[in-house]
Amino acid sequence: MTGTNSSLDTRVGVVLFQLGGPDSLEAIEPFLYNLFCDPDIIDFPFARLAREPLARLISSRRAGKVRKHYQEIGGKSPIGEVTARQARALEAELTKSFPARVVVAMRYWHPLTDAAIRELGAFHPQEIVLLPLYPQYSSTTTGSSLHEWQRQFPRRQAATVHVVRDFHDQPLYLDALVERIQQGLERFRRSNGHAGRVPTDVHLLFSAHSIPLSVIHRGDPYQAQIEATVKAVMERGHWPNPHSLCYQSRSGPGHWLRPFIQEALQEITAGSAERVLVVPIAFVSDHVETLHEINIEARELAETLGIHQFETMEGLNDSPAFIAALADLVLRNVGTKVPGSQQLTAS
Repeated sequence: MTGTNSSLDTRVGVVLFQLGGPDSLEAIEPFLYNLFCDPDIIDFPFARLAREPLARLISSRRAGKVRKHYQEIGGKSPIGEVTARQARALEAELTKSFPARVVVAMRYWHPLTDAAIRELGAFHPQEIVLLPLYPQYSSTTTGSSLHEWQRQFPRRQAATVHVVRDFHDQPLYLDALVERIQQGLERFRRSNGHAGRVPTDVHLLFSAHSIPLSVIHRGDPYQAQIEATVKAVMERGHWPNPHSLCYQSRSGPGHWLRPFIQEALQEITAGSAERVLVVPIAFVSDHVETLHEINIEARELAETLGIHQFETMEGLNDSPAFIAALADLVLRNVGTKVPGSQQLTAS
């Protein structure tokens, strides 16, 4: 990891931004309401007047279907627990260099941004690093979290704030992905007795959360950064396996990034592929999109299409390699201004 110019007694606060998820079946509808109340998600002429009633309508209509999904993965989202483990592991790593406190700010469920700010305020940090857990930047994810921070953060607080906007091509992040993909490929090797070699017939299907094309057309770098991450990972892994990119989790009308994962699986099987490893390239934690949408829904489709072995890469979660990547991002920003970060001073 890279060193820092900060003195050893500099108090550093880190905010991990994440989507959040319902921590019970009862939390599903209010979670969805918060999601669809986000102006970075629902925005149209006169949206300020219509957003809240529209959010109530959408959340009430979707809650039943979504409830079934969460029931099938244990009755709640694991993302809160996973992110808490990431925060604890990152704090333990950073305190080797300076006094540090890592807090979690979920966008749509607890702990929300205002709670994270209060927790951080009790620590009285001299520097703060905002670290969204979205490797690829989008206005719908990182942008939304940072907007909420700006609305909630007390400007009178004397602290230098650094922003990590993305880390889609950070070497340690790429290493963590390569490690997880290799672990996924090992499952194919073990199941078929391929001792000593990586199975080259396994199709690597990278999947990312889709977003509306209108967002991309406004200049959002998300798609380009997703494609760059896939390219870098394949080069770093040196796998000869066939691979492709798809998108998932469409949640509204209009034109979205494609192909969707269902379309990609149909195309793969049309080419006679029988073994697939799905790589959730835009998600750093296991949650409903990976545990249900991929590991249950996509798996069922794959079986009907004739795929004999379907595996999902485990999320990065709190793997030591990923925690090392996060620590490096913080250390590169504390006490210095570096390319790829944005430095703000609150006064």
